Amino acid sequence: MFYLTHPRQVARALRQFDADVARTPALDVSEDDKAYSVTVDMPGVTKEAVKVRIEGRRVHIETATAEAAAPTDGSRLLYRERRAASYARSFSLPVEIDQTQSQARFENGVLTLNLVKRVAENGGQLTVN
Repeated sequence: MFYLTHPRQVARALRQFDADVARTPALDVSEDDKAYSVTVDMPGVTKEAVKVRIEGRRVHIETATAEAAAPTDGSRLLYRERRAASYARSFSLPVEIDQTQSQARFENGVLTLNLVKRVAENGGQLTVN
């Protein structure tokens, strides 16, 4: 049986499971006739670090947070749970997205995407012969 009794042992064990693994942020998706609305939670992230890429129906969201600096006021750090983290999420939607009309907003750790559905070009009826 393996027991963790010291905070350093606990921290070391947690780092082994968490090292270099992108976290999957929670998201909500809703839609209306014209667009999809996507809300993604990414705490501790700056707006400049968020990258959103759209390829047809596929949406890719990536970001990373920096590790907190060590205390400089003469105190010493005893235990740290807040570490550098990366977030990554990809998903497909039923309809292709129009990138030129879509918008992204990031506020208070929440990314909100308004993804406008692409209207079929050359839409119309086919003549039946």
